[in-house]
Formats: sequence, structure tokens, C-alpha cells
Amino acid sequence: MRKSKPKKRAILPDPKFSDTLVTKFVNNLMEKGKKNIAYDVFYEAIEIVSDKTKENGLDVWKKALANVTPSVEVRSRRIGGATFQIPSEIRPGRKMSIGMKSLVNYARKRHEKSMGQKLASEIMAAYKEEGAAFKRKEDTHRMAEANKAFSHFRF
Repeated sequence: MRKSKPKKRAILPDPKFSDTLVTKFVNNLMEKGKKNIAYDVFYEAIEIVSDKTKENGLDVWKKALANVTPSVEVRSRRIGGATFQIPSEIRPGRKMSIGMKSLVNYARKRHEKSMGQKLASEIMAAYKEEGAAFKRKEDTHRMAEANKAFSHFRF
């Protein structure tokens, strides 16, 4: 390799819960550099979740995030003219990133009034192991299971 890898940037904890995981999630939620608005949306969603479930909203969110985080994925690999879907483990950083992105993307696609309500609904659905983000994780795992026969092609 010619260039060295860039250094990982330190992520500061968020102001309310002082948790770096929340900051990473807010960074995924943020659009056009509007971080304060993203924090407001996230805190509103957590408040809605804690009101509806009568539990700690942050704990519900963490459990929901764990529920939508996949552990395996399939990668395309071309071998002798044929393309195979090869299942492979996901490294921890990428795992969390995929989970967060799917939670945010499927929350955006919901049909509700505000983004805070959309996110709260998707968090509660993921917490109950249902909803679009959880379904995506299940589909990924099912695809990896179906292609387990090609795992000896791992690279």
C-alpha cells in the first residue's frame, strides 16, 4: 500500500446521555450538517418511546439497535465465469453501522407526521422484533443461510 490508513476520529459523547453510540446514531440521522436538529429528533423519539413503553427509552433503543444489527452478510464473488453469493462475518464496526443505517432509512420511509414520531415507531417495532429494519436483517441472515454451501470460497 502506498498510503497509510487515516486515523480514526474520536467521537465525543452526546450532551444528554453522554453516550458515544448515541452520537454515532445522530451522525447517521443528520442531513446537510444539521446536527442540532438531528439531536432534537432523536431526543423526541426517545421521549415518545419511553412514554409509550413505560420503560427507559435509551435501553429500548439499544435493544432495538441490537435486534436490527446483522451478524453475517453475503458478498458477490466471481469464480470461473459464475458469480456466487458468499456468506461472511461482518466486523463489529460495520455491523453497528449497518444496523443504524437500516433503522434510520426505514424510519424515513414511514408515513407519520414528524421524523421524531417515525423514528420512535421504527424503534418500537424493532424492539418487538418486527418492522422493516428487522425484516431486512432476517432477509440478510436467510440469504447467508441459503448460500452456506459456497462458504468454502471465502476470501
